[in-house]
Amino acid sequence: QVQLVETGGGLVQAGGSLRLSCAATDRTGSAYAGGWFRQAPGKEREFVSAISWSGGSTSYADSVKGRFTISRDNAKNTVYLQMNSLKPEDTAVYYCAANSRFPDIVVRTGGEYNYWGQGTQVTVSS
Repeated sequence: QVQLVETGGGLVQAGGSLRLSCAATDRTGSAYAGGWFRQAPGKEREFVSAISWSGGSTSYADSVKGRFTISRDNAKNTVYLQMNSLKPEDTAVYYCAANSRFPDIVVRTGGEYNYWGQGTQVTVSS
């Protein structure tokens, strides 16, 4: 069983930066691919970014490419999302997810992830 806890959300002005962290607690030492998704009010959850267990493969939504960077530190069981040049349309609850079934594959579909965090709010003011 993997538990995920997101931190780092908050309120920032447009053009600012935030770094989200997703810490995993897993006593079995399972490998997992990490993903970030977001959901804005009245909208469906959407893919943001994902990273393989090794960190060698990453994927980004077109809307964040060039502004967001995903990374991980497996020694700390943590996946990060560095968000720069934030825009008001980035406002959403951000969720991290873990895919332990296919840890070396980057997937953009939420249904492929078997563990989810509780979410952290990111608000970007104009």
